Amino acid sequence: MPKTELQTDSTIERRERRSRRRAVLDRFDDPIGIISLRPWRPTGKFRISILFLCAPLACLLAGDWPQWHGPTRDCKIPKAAPVPASLPPDLKPVWKIGVGGGFSAPVVAAGRLVCLDENGQKEVAHLLDAQTGKEIWSVAFADRFEDEWGAGPRSTPFIDGDRVYVQSCNGEFRCLSLAEGNVVWGTSFERDFGVKFLGSKANNGTATRRGNNGSGVVDGEAVIVPVGSTDGATLVSFDKRTGKVLWKSGVDEAAYSSPVIATLAGIRQIVYLSADSLAGYDLGDGRILWRVPLKTDAKRHACSPVVLGDTVTVNSHTFGTLCLRIVKEGEGLKAVESWANKELKTNLGTPVAEGGYLYNQGANRDYVCLDSRTGEIQWSKPGFGQGKRDYSSTLAAGNNLLVLTEDGTLLLLKADATRYTELGRVQVCGNTWSFPAYADGRLYVRDGRQLACYSLAEGH
Repeated sequence: MPKTELQTDSTIERRERRSRRRAVLDRFDDPIGIISLRPWRPTGKFRISILFLCAPLACLLAGDWPQWHGPTRDCKIPKAAPVPASLPPDLKPVWKIGVGGGFSAPVVAAGRLVCLDENGQKEVAHLLDAQTGKEIWSVAFADRFEDEWGAGPRSTPFIDGDRVYVQSCNGEFRCLSLAEGNVVWGTSFERDFGVKFLGSKANNGTATRRGNNGSGVVDGEAVIVPVGSTDGATLVSFDKRTGKVLWKSGVDEAAYSSPVIATLAGIRQIVYLSADSLAGYDLGDGRILWRVPLKTDAKRHACSPVVLGDTVTVNSHTFGTLCLRIVKEGEGLKAVESWANKELKTNLGTPVAEGGYLYNQGANRDYVCLDSRTGEIQWSKPGFGQGKRDYSSTLAAGNNLLVLTEDGTLLLLKADATRYTELGRVQVCGNTWSFPAYADGRLYVRDGRQLACYSLAEGH
């Protein structure tokens, strides 16, 4: 990566000096920001590793962004985190660096940022100082993939304690040491589970064609990954520290969606939108608790499931937007349709729930608000999309929404179901399909050439 372009800012410098004086945590071992403290006596290499992994306590309390769609995997900025009330029209980056290709989103935890890109030959993981953009290490971990949409990784890495998990387009999954980038363990979807990566030679839109985009999730001592084997391994649960297979389940191919963990009808489970169905899996043994076939054109399922109470909402360019309610049936569970909006055919974006309403990229180059209880559109605003990609990333920020459009415009909208209300807009990057990260009042965005950090609400 090129050298960082760092904006001089005395306020930021003072903040960093205060941060260095704060107490240092000895262990941060929870992907959603729960902090664990214990006595320790760092020596030798361990002392060096601790310096890499620790961060100011205030940063952790403000909320990191360690995985796909944030700490709670629902695109919501933590309530304790500072959020902007407005967007300055002349917003300048705190720092900006050059990156290679890829749609993978950045993630931030304990003052460190991980991003994935490609260098012309390999797909590469990078660890940066989130405050300055300075690179700490970079590690090539798989062969580079490219199709007509671009080159580079499309799955978002995720951080858990002293480890970061990365995944390539062609199905190479690695657990890396966060301190140094060393491989702790790894698996190959093709070698270990028989999932052959075909690339553009494939005839439909599963992960074997456009890349393994889905991002795994940590649950306790397990990491659950969308492998996509039709031979009993749609999802695979590994021991997060050793890579030992704990269970595998399902006969569906993987699409581009990422699983979420939720409690539905009183049972905690992992919910996954595969290339062939929407289903809930038991977290302990992988048993399928309920399943609804959802086959669509090209099997192009890209959104993440959105859970509200006992309902799960998903969207597709074929079946539109669908809400299912999970209910008990005898000793098991079943899914029943709550509502369907067949005209709201959102291809890529995942809805964000706020105040009983869903906000998302629409089907007609527009942005929409719909009632989460009925699926009825409350309002629609044109001007979102260029007719080719038509994508927006949405983050819930207090009572407002931060929306990053596909052309790199950042919007601040009021989360108001009665009308579209724009509070500000500013250009922050070029064309992008990458979801941003938000940590401690800073927004991290990338396009195909650069990764940038913007201060939106530091110190608020």
